[in-house]
Amino acid sequence: MSRNQKYLLYILLVWALIFLVHLDVIYVNIMEARNFITAREMVTNDNWILTTMNAEARYEKPPLPTWLTALSGLIFGFTNLFGMRLPAALVTLLLLYIFYRFIPKLGVSLKQAFLATLILASSFYIVFMGRNGQWDIFTHSFMMVAIFFLWNFFSSEKHLFKNAIFGAVFLGLSFMSKGPVSLYALFLPFLIAYGSTYSFRGFFKKWKAFIIFLILSVILSGWWFIYVRLADPVSFVEITTREATRWTNYNVRPFYYYWSFFTQSGIWTIPAFVALLYPYLKNRVVNRKAYKFSLFWTLAAVVLLSLIPEKKSRYLLPVLIPMAVNTSFYVEYLFRNFNKLPKKENWIINFNHGLIAGIGIIFPVAAYFLLELDGYWFWYISASIVLASIGIGILYYLKRRKYPQVFYLTVAFICGIIVFAFPLSNAFLKNPQFRNFDELQELAEAEDFQVYEYKAETPEIIWEYGEPIPKLYRNDSELPSEERFGVILREKDSALIDTLKRDFEVLSSERFDLNYVNPEASGYKDRLIRQFYLLQRKD
Repeated sequence: MSRNQKYLLYILLVWALIFLVHLDVIYVNIMEARNFITAREMVTNDNWILTTMNAEARYEKPPLPTWLTALSGLIFGFTNLFGMRLPAALVTLLLLYIFYRFIPKLGVSLKQAFLATLILASSFYIVFMGRNGQWDIFTHSFMMVAIFFLWNFFSSEKHLFKNAIFGAVFLGLSFMSKGPVSLYALFLPFLIAYGSTYSFRGFFKKWKAFIIFLILSVILSGWWFIYVRLADPVSFVEITTREATRWTNYNVRPFYYYWSFFTQSGIWTIPAFVALLYPYLKNRVVNRKAYKFSLFWTLAAVVLLSLIPEKKSRYLLPVLIPMAVNTSFYVEYLFRNFNKLPKKENWIINFNHGLIAGIGIIFPVAAYFLLELDGYWFWYISASIVLASIGIGILYYLKRRKYPQVFYLTVAFICGIIVFAFPLSNAFLKNPQFRNFDELQELAEAEDFQVYEYKAETPEIIWEYGEPIPKLYRNDSELPSEERFGVILREKDSALIDTLKRDFEVLSSERFDLNYVNPEASGYKDRLIRQFYLLQRKD
């Protein structure tokens, strides 16, 4: 087996451990619920182009990831969370593979490409998004493939039309995943970095292939938007106007909000920060030009994202891709020189990996006192043995100044958390008042009545209910015509029932609480609670 094949096998193994194991453990969050509902309604209503959520138009995001999730739902079932999240995990594998293939094009070793891929695979937000049914990982993964082909297009005169066509196809797939997000946050910074570092020499000789790239990109990126605009113009204009407004007045943060971007890499926070220190690292890397390119690409992405008023931590996901390349230059330097480092350079690595080792070593004690372990003893004991052993191993090799072993054990630490400690997250989910809305759906089906929701619309509730829940408003003219129907409403809106008692009899009343966490926990949300009333019209 060649070295390249071994590296690919190890990458596949790390991906499987991090992105496949216990994929269905964590409950569905609000973003996932929106996406999963849309996927489910695609299949239920055979509605693959004019996408809906709760039977209402949902054109905020293009449908490609929803199509893939809907197909997975058809195969595994829409109640199977592993199946619903599998497309995100698979597209993460695509990202890791093309990332590994891309890095040697910068003029660095295959080993550094392998190290950079492991850094990317174990970075916090990559792990989070790759195990989550959100669409960010799709748009950036497809864009990374487009960048791979466009690098070939810019840097060589061979296979121009092939690279232009494949680049356009994957750029279109990226656009069809989340609109222009990755075009702005990953592709444009790439162009800035490439032009600043390598320039676009000989570009005008490629104009025919580039024209084909542009035309094909526009067609593949825009056809769905054009179709929806023509088929449902009122809803399309309303939704796009609302979305455009949110970019300027929703979740507005100051320009410097993203300046701690390197912390989103999780266990690589300190190495990622050191790798950004160009004056320190420029004479220590094996390829200064490639290092400058990765640095410019990273910083350009951060600056461009900072210019947009709306800011969220998860929007930093595309920054982690070039930052993993950038961090690999420092890691590769440590592989070569760790046992020769002076103390003034050595302490920061000892601190970073020593902290990780300390977490592993104290895990058994901390988990024992912080978690309710009834029913979780197997996972507690397994996680304690694995994480403590890895922590001890990290300290051992730090003392012996063998950084390669320290690095690989750090990646293994993330794998160990996912494989053995992740199920313990359910030990935090102790809500004695928990009651799922699928029970209400079964009751409504058994007793043949329709359930309506007053005013509010909570995606997690609709997802768990299993089908659309029509909205109910206070106007008499908009009350249901059925003799008997159900209503769910927030507890603060319970006064509605008093206004209906003149015409309706309350047959039953129950409380549903979709919070998995304890009512005393900080993550407990009132918006996941509903009071249910079964009403019957009086004679």
